[in-house]
Amino acid sequence: MRMLLLAALFALSPAAQAHPPAGAYRLAEGPDAAGMLVIAPDGGYEYGLAVGALDEYSQGRWEARGDAVCLITDPKPVPPVFEKAEPLAVEGAVPTLLVTWPDGDAISGIDFVIGFDEGDSVAGYTQYNGWTMPDDDPRTPRWIEVSEPVYDIGAPRFELGEGDAGRLHLRLIPNDLGRVDLTDACFAAQGDRFVLRRREGEMRFVWVGDEE
Repeated sequence: MRMLLLAALFALSPAAQAHPPAGAYRLAEGPDAAGMLVIAPDGGYEYGLAVGALDEYSQGRWEARGDAVCLITDPKPVPPVFEKAEPLAVEGAVPTLLVTWPDGDAISGIDFVIGFDEGDSVAGYTQYNGWTMPDDDPRTPRWIEVSEPVYDIGAPRFELGEGDAGRLHLRLIPNDLGRVDLTDACFAAQGDRFVLRRREGEMRFVWVGDEE
């Protein structure tokens, strides 16, 4: 009887499965990151991660591929985009670069590179009131590149014409900001842990238990 019980327990343990079983898995990547992956028995999945200023989530379905569970995100997320907008004054002046949300609130921490007809480009990041060329630099910006570093949001270079007068106002349209496409990310056992292999790298998880 004891041998039968041991055999039954072994058959139900995660390590004994052909692929990771349905249930909940907790991220095991240190104290500053919190995350969860739920593999539902009905073929769905839910994923969430919080680390620093980054919060991301995903959902969809999964399928077994050999000894792994591979994810298929559904619906596909619509990525955030930067779009050019009409100039906007802040504190009585129009900054060289201003990035706002659609409601007009300024966004700080947007990385940028500004190019000119001659001389070195200028790099920096926006503040609560955008960014303005120093008084001792009379050059006129001819192009600006921007990126949002937390969610890795980029954009093509914005060329500035005569009508722009060296200034650029961008709106960041969030769309599905924070929702990630994990299609073809595969989840498999690795020793006493489980690893989610995605384009950005590997994430380790530990088994928590059956989905509640």
